[in-house]
Amino acid sequence: MLYSIYRKSEKLILVKMRWYTFLLISILTTRSISAEIYPKFPKDFIFGVSTSAYQIEGAWNVSGKSENIWDHVTHNYPSVIEDRSNADVACDAYHNIDNDVRLIRELGVDSYRFSISWSRILPDGFSNNLNPDGVRYYNELIDKLLANNIQPFITLFHGDLPNCLQLLGGFTNIKVADYFVSYARLMFDTFGDRVKYWTTFNEPKNFCARAVWGNSEQLTVAENISPYLCVYTVLIAHAKAYEVYKNEFAHQNGKLGIVLDLLWAEPKTNSTKDIEAANRIIEFEFGIYANPIFSKEGDFPTIVKDRVANMSKAQGFEESRLPALTKDEINLIRSSADFLAINHYSTRLISDDSDNINISISSQANDVAVISSVDPSWPTSEMEWLFYVPWGFHKNLMYIKNKYDNPSVYITENGFCEKASNDQGRIKYLQGYLQVLSDAISEGCNILGYFQWSLMDNFEWFAGYTKKFGLYEVNFTDPKRPRKPRASVKWYKDFLLNAKSNV
Repeated sequence: MLYSIYRKSEKLILVKMRWYTFLLISILTTRSISAEIYPKFPKDFIFGVSTSAYQIEGAWNVSGKSENIWDHVTHNYPSVIEDRSNADVACDAYHNIDNDVRLIRELGVDSYRFSISWSRILPDGFSNNLNPDGVRYYNELIDKLLANNIQPFITLFHGDLPNCLQLLGGFTNIKVADYFVSYARLMFDTFGDRVKYWTTFNEPKNFCARAVWGNSEQLTVAENISPYLCVYTVLIAHAKAYEVYKNEFAHQNGKLGIVLDLLWAEPKTNSTKDIEAANRIIEFEFGIYANPIFSKEGDFPTIVKDRVANMSKAQGFEESRLPALTKDEINLIRSSADFLAINHYSTRLISDDSDNINISISSQANDVAVISSVDPSWPTSEMEWLFYVPWGFHKNLMYIKNKYDNPSVYITENGFCEKASNDQGRIKYLQGYLQVLSDAISEGCNILGYFQWSLMDNFEWFAGYTKKFGLYEVNFTDPKRPRKPRASVKWYKDFLLNAKSNV
C-alpha cells in the first residue's frame, strides 16, 4: 500500500497532516468534551495515576542509594539516549513528597501507583544491607498518601535493577529470582501493614528483550537465548514472591499481581496467515507470561513452546532455547496472582512473515516472524508507536476476559504523549479509551481500576525528556522542577467528579 512505500520526507508530511487534522477536530469539539455525559463506573472502582521510581525520583546517589542499570548506562553511554540525558535529578520527586501528594490529592484520585527503587532500599542488591534512608523515604510517602485518603499501589520492580546484580547476569541468572524474593519479603514486612496493593514486575516483555546489557554503546543483546532465560527467571521470581506473601503475610489482607503490557495485535488482512500471526505475537509477548499464571493448565503457550523448540532444533541447538517448566514449576506459577495488571497504549496491524525467516539467525523476533504496521488513518501522538485506536483497547479487554476466564484486572498504565499545555489530543484520547473501558465493564469484564500514565512528565527511558506523558508539565531546566497543570488536569478532575456519580 502507498503508506508503506513513500519516502521518509513524505511520511513526515503525512504524519503531521494527520496530527493537525486530529488536533483541529479535538479543538473544535472542546465544548462538547466539557459538556459530555461521562461514562459509568462502579462506585468501588479505583481511579489513579502512575509513575515509576527511576523516571521521577532523582537523588540517584543520595543517602546510600547505589547505582542501578539505568544510572550506569546513561552515565557511561549517553549516546543511546535520544537527548543524551539521564535521571540523576529527573522530577526530583525524592525532595518533593509534600507537593506531589498535594497534586495527587487535588486530582481527586483514589490511588497512586509508584515503584520502589531496589537500589535505594538494598544498595548491594542483597537483603543483608537495608538502607535506613530508603525506608524513611518510602515510609514518608506512604504515610502522607494515606493521610490524604490515597491508597498506595506499589510495583516492586520497574526496570531499574541494581547494577551489582546485572554484573551477575541480571534476570538471565536464576539466582536473581532468590534475591528478588528476599527483597520482596523485606518490602512486605516493612510496608505491608499499610500497603494493600502490590505488583511484582512491570512489563517484563520490555526488560527481558534487553536482558543482557552489553558494554558497548549499542547495548548488544544476546538475542538467541537471553530473553527466554529472563522470562523463566521472572516467572519463578514472581511465583515465589507470591508464595511468600500468601504464606507469611496473609494477615495483612493485601493483594498481589503482575503488570503485563499488551499492544493489541489486529490482523492486517482476513487471511489465515495474518490471523495466525496476530495470535502468535500476542502469545509470544503476552501469553508467555500470562498463560503460566492465569490459564487453567499453566505452562507456556503451546505455539510458543513448539515454535521455539522447532527453530532451535533447525538451528543446531541441543535443546530448546526456551527453558522447559517442570511439573512442580508449573504448579508453583499457576494461579500465583490475585489480579492481572495491564498496561495498554495502542494497537498495531500484524501480517505474517514466516516465508522470510532466515534460519541462520536465532532470535525472538525471528521466532515470531511477523511484520508490524499501522493504518495511516489512525490519529497519532508525538510517540512514534502510539496511535488513537480505542476499539483496539476494547478488543484487548475482551480477549483477556475470554482467554483467561475473566480474571480481576487493573489497568495500571494508559495515556497519551503530547507536549502542548492545551493538550486536546490527550483529552480526546482519555475520553475515548475511558469510554470503551466502561463499555467493557458493562459487557462483563472484571476490571477493578484504572491508572493514567503519567502524573507528570518524566524521564522516558531511551527517549529521555523528549516525550511528554504527564498531566502535569515539568520544567526540567529549572532546578526546582516546578509542575504546571496541562488542560488535561482539569478534564481528569471533572471526569473523576462525575464518573462514579453516574452509576
